[in-house]
Amino acid sequence: MLQEIMQFVSRHPILSLAWVALLAAVIVMTVKSRLSKVKEITRGEAIRLINKEDAVVVDTRSREDFRKGHIANAINLTASELKSGSYGELEKHKAQPVVVVCANGTKSREPAEHLSKAGFASVYTLKDGVAGWSGENLPLARGK
Repeated sequence: MLQEIMQFVSRHPILSLAWVALLAAVIVMTVKSRLSKVKEITRGEAIRLINKEDAVVVDTRSREDFRKGHIANAINLTASELKSGSYGELEKHKAQPVVVVCANGTKSREPAEHLSKAGFASVYTLKDGVAGWSGENLPLARGK
Protein backbone atom coordinates (compact mmCIF):
# COMPACT_ATOMS: atom_id res chain seq x y z
CA MET A 1 0.00 0.00 0.00
CA LEU A 2 2.73 2.47 0.97
CA GLN A 3 4.65 1.57 -2.19
CA GLU A 4 1.57 2.37 -4.30
CA ILE A 5 1.17 5.74 -2.59
CA MET A 6 4.84 6.58 -3.16
CA GLN A 7 4.51 5.53 -6.79
CA PHE A 8 1.45 7.77 -7.23
CA VAL A 9 3.25 10.72 -5.58
CA SER A 10 6.31 10.27 -7.83
CA ARG A 11 4.13 10.16 -10.95
CA HIS A 12 1.84 13.06 -9.93
CA PRO A 13 3.86 15.47 -7.76
CA ILE A 14 1.72 18.56 -8.48
CA LEU A 15 -1.55 16.75 -7.80
CA SER A 16 -0.11 15.28 -4.60
CA LEU A 17 1.17 18.68 -3.45
CA ALA A 18 -2.21 20.26 -4.17
CA TRP A 19 -3.95 17.56 -2.13
CA VAL A 20 -1.62 18.12 0.84
CA ALA A 21 -2.12 21.90 0.61
CA LEU A 22 -5.91 21.52 0.56
CA LEU A 23 -5.82 19.14 3.50
CA ALA A 24 -3.67 21.60 5.47
CA ALA A 25 -6.02 24.47 4.60
CA VAL A 26 -9.06 22.51 5.79
CA ILE A 27 -7.33 21.63 9.05
CA VAL A 28 -6.24 25.23 9.69
CA MET A 29 -9.71 26.64 8.92
CA THR A 30 -11.40 24.05 11.14
CA VAL A 31 -9.08 24.77 14.06
CA LYS A 32 -9.49 28.55 13.61
CA SER A 33 -13.28 28.36 13.58
CA ARG A 34 -13.34 26.09 16.66
CA LEU A 35 -11.11 28.46 18.64
CA SER A 36 -12.89 31.61 17.49
CA LYS A 37 -15.37 33.44 19.71
CA VAL A 38 -17.38 34.19 16.56
CA LYS A 39 -19.89 31.45 15.76
CA GLU A 40 -21.73 30.83 12.50
CA ILE A 41 -25.50 30.61 12.95
CA THR A 42 -28.45 29.51 10.84
CA ARG A 43 -31.28 31.76 9.68
CA GLY A 44 -33.55 30.33 12.39
CA GLU A 45 -31.02 31.14 15.09
CA ALA A 46 -30.57 34.65 13.66
CA ILE A 47 -34.33 35.25 13.69
CA ARG A 48 -34.49 34.11 17.32
CA LEU A 49 -31.62 36.44 18.29
CA ILE A 50 -33.23 39.37 16.47
CA ASN A 51 -36.71 38.80 17.94
CA LYS A 52 -35.89 37.58 21.46
CA GLU A 53 -32.51 39.13 22.30
CA ASP A 54 -32.66 42.39 20.33
CA ALA A 55 -29.69 41.41 18.14
CA VAL A 56 -28.25 43.99 15.78
CA VAL A 57 -27.62 42.98 12.16
CA VAL A 58 -24.53 44.42 10.46
CA ASP A 59 -24.54 44.12 6.66
CA THR A 60 -21.01 44.35 5.23
CA ARG A 61 -22.02 44.57 1.55
CA SER A 62 -21.62 47.68 -0.60
CA ARG A 63 -24.06 50.59 -0.18
CA GLU A 64 -25.57 49.77 -3.58
CA ASP A 65 -26.19 46.11 -2.73
CA PHE A 66 -27.53 47.12 0.69
CA ARG A 67 -30.08 49.48 -0.90
CA LYS A 68 -31.27 46.73 -3.26
CA GLY A 69 -32.32 44.60 -0.28
CA HIS A 70 -31.20 43.99 3.30
CA ILE A 71 -32.47 42.44 6.51
CA ALA A 72 -34.84 44.90 8.23
CA ASN A 73 -33.14 47.40 10.57
CA ALA A 74 -29.65 46.26 9.51
CA ILE A 75 -26.76 48.67 9.84
CA ASN A 76 -24.63 48.96 6.70
CA LEU A 77 -20.91 49.02 7.56
CA THR A 78 -18.46 47.68 5.01
CA ALA A 79 -15.71 45.25 5.96
CA SER A 80 -13.08 47.98 5.51
CA GLU A 81 -14.99 50.34 7.84
CA LEU A 82 -15.15 47.64 10.51
CA LYS A 83 -11.47 46.80 10.01
CA SER A 84 -10.53 50.46 10.54
CA GLY A 85 -12.68 50.70 13.69
CA SER A 86 -15.39 52.96 12.19
CA TYR A 87 -18.39 51.55 14.02
CA GLY A 88 -20.67 54.61 13.93
CA GLU A 89 -24.09 53.88 15.46
CA LEU A 90 -23.05 50.28 16.15
CA GLU A 91 -20.79 51.47 18.98
CA LYS A 92 -23.76 51.79 21.38
CA HIS A 93 -24.75 48.14 20.85
CA LYS A 94 -21.64 46.46 22.30
CA ALA A 95 -23.63 44.54 24.92
CA GLN A 96 -26.19 43.17 22.43
CA PRO A 97 -25.72 40.18 20.13
CA VAL A 98 -24.39 41.25 16.71
CA VAL A 99 -25.07 39.22 13.56
CA VAL A 100 -22.66 40.05 10.73
CA VAL A 101 -23.94 39.29 7.23
CA CYS A 102 -22.42 39.46 3.75
CA ALA A 103 -23.68 38.44 0.32
CA ASN A 104 -23.33 34.66 0.69
CA GLY A 105 -21.68 33.93 4.05
CA THR A 106 -18.08 33.77 2.84
CA LYS A 107 -16.81 37.27 3.71
CA SER A 108 -18.39 37.98 7.08
CA ARG A 109 -15.97 36.11 9.37
CA GLU A 110 -13.08 38.61 9.26
CA PRO A 111 -15.26 41.68 9.99
CA ALA A 112 -16.98 39.70 12.76
CA GLU A 113 -13.59 38.84 14.28
CA HIS A 114 -12.72 42.58 14.32
CA LEU A 115 -15.93 43.32 16.26
CA SER A 116 -15.21 40.53 18.72
CA LYS A 117 -11.69 41.85 19.33
CA ALA A 118 -13.11 45.38 19.74
CA GLY A 119 -15.14 44.24 22.76
CA PHE A 120 -18.54 43.40 21.32
CA ALA A 121 -20.04 40.82 23.69
CA SER A 122 -21.40 38.19 21.32
CA VAL A 123 -20.75 38.23 17.59
CA TYR A 124 -22.14 35.81 15.02
CA THR A 125 -21.99 35.32 11.26
CA LEU A 126 -25.02 34.30 9.21
CA LYS A 127 -24.59 31.05 7.29
CA ASP A 128 -25.20 31.65 3.55
CA GLY A 129 -25.58 35.41 4.12
CA VAL A 130 -28.26 37.52 2.48
CA ALA A 131 -28.50 35.07 -0.44
CA GLY A 132 -29.56 32.29 1.92
CA TRP A 133 -31.93 34.66 3.74
CA SER A 134 -33.73 35.70 0.54
CA GLY A 135 -33.57 32.13 -0.78
CA GLU A 136 -35.80 31.10 2.14
CA ASN A 137 -38.24 33.88 1.15
CA LEU A 138 -37.48 35.79 4.33
CA PRO A 139 -38.25 39.53 4.04
CA LEU A 140 -35.76 42.08 2.77
CA ALA A 141 -36.13 45.82 3.24
CA ARG A 142 -35.24 48.15 0.36
CA GLY A 143 -33.70 51.60 0.24
CA LYS A 144 -31.99 53.56 3.06
